[in-house]
Amino acid sequence: MKFKKRRKASRFRGTHTHGRGFKKKARGSGHRGGKGMAGTGKRADQKKTLILNLPEKYFRKDKAIRRKQKIKLKSINIQQILDNINSFIKSKQATEEKDKIKINLKGYKILGETSSEIKKKIVITASSASKSAIDKIKKAGGEIIIET
Repeated sequence: MKFKKRRKASRFRGTHTHGRGFKKKARGSGHRGGKGMAGTGKRADQKKTLILNLPEKYFRKDKAIRRKQKIKLKSINIQQILDNINSFIKSKQATEEKDKIKINLKGYKILGETSSEIKKKIVITASSASKSAIDKIKKAGGEIIIET
């Protein structure tokens, strides 16, 4: 048999402070120290034991922090590389050797979205590359070296 539980607020009807002691203490979160575990400082002895018993959960020393996060790579199309070869050579990201051009693009993913055909032999060092990009550069006589 279930009885209707009497709410605590109704028990305090007519009382001056509703069981909180001094009247001003009941205003806001000032008497409590804040929300949640706020106020667990030097003099919060009643909350200290809870923290000491659960250090991993309170200080968040869990596995999520220690997991390696994936490095987000910048993406670049082959067409963009072809358009900007001169600027790569000026900034010393690329060097010309005989009939090949070597380009260092670590931190980039090479994408094979290009409408025109590649006429130069290019050797690209990159962090990642799409299959279409590898195929297109191999067709032109170049190669993509993938380094992490």
